Amino acid sequence: MWINASASSFLLTGFPGIEEAHHWISIPLLVVYISILLGNGTLLFLVRDDHNLHEPMYYFLAMLAATDLGVTLTTMPTVLGILWLNHREIGHGACFSQAYFIHTLSIVESGVLLAMAYDRFIAICNPLRYTSILTNTRVVKIAMGVLTRAGLSIMPIIIRLHWLPYCRSHVLSHAFCLHQDVIKLACADITFNRLYPVVIVFAMVLLDFFIISFSYILILKTVMGIASGEERAKALNTCVSHICCILVFYVTVVGLTFIHRFGKHAPRVVHITMSYIYFLFPPFMNPVIYSIKTKQIQSGVIRLFSLPCPRE
Repeated sequence: MWINASASSFLLTGFPGIEEAHHWISIPLLVVYISILLGNGTLLFLVRDDHNLHEPMYYFLAMLAATDLGVTLTTMPTVLGILWLNHREIGHGACFSQAYFIHTLSIVESGVLLAMAYDRFIAICNPLRYTSILTNTRVVKIAMGVLTRAGLSIMPIIIRLHWLPYCRSHVLSHAFCLHQDVIKLACADITFNRLYPVVIVFAMVLLDFFIISFSYILILKTVMGIASGEERAKALNTCVSHICCILVFYVTVVGLTFIHRFGKHAPRVVHITMSYIYFLFPPFMNPVIYSIKTKQIQSGVIRLFSLPCPRE
């Protein structure tokens, strides 16, 4: 019997088989969540408050931090709700909205990394025109383009979830709603929902990666043409943080894809753990990377947390 989607709910899943350890598992997850909120929140505050950081490079960094905060705030309530309160039930509307934001923000992150590569390309390959090309207006247009591309591209498959009937088990395999998880429960033709995400991955995420890679080939070519070894090192050093963030993001994407594609016989907890790594590792690492590798961010953090000397 088909169940009306608007009149029923899904059940989220924590760590099956080790439910008695949920409270203990919640402790490291909570520490990671708090670290993500503090790290990315600090970056946003610094970029807003420090006039030395009012440059395109740091505006794009603020976009990355905001995206990471969005991913964390989207998944955190349901994850902690299950681990602390065993609150598994989620309405279809709330589930589809969560899935929309999760997948949209993943596309946004890829787009922001592409925008950051464009920033480094202009800064190194065309430094004399950097300020005239990457004006504040253009940065805003790039940000709106990244958001619009992601929001509109994910919308068709999420809208269609509202129309599908669900007559199978209503138990999802994660503590948050994912499109690929939900469509497994549908009792209708889901060909469009299976093929469309593949097109999106190839047309956006992979294309972004190839464009980023090509831009760095051009950057490397330009840097190798610089006569001074010190200037070459200085130019490359401005790209190190961005390259690390790219690796963190795309390595987790490849890892998650590899597990889903070739790890069908792996324990279920492996799939669940890998999904947590995918959603938590990049937001956790990005502020750490930029705090360690970027002197301006280091200086801002030190100024922010340094105590004023007492007056005698």
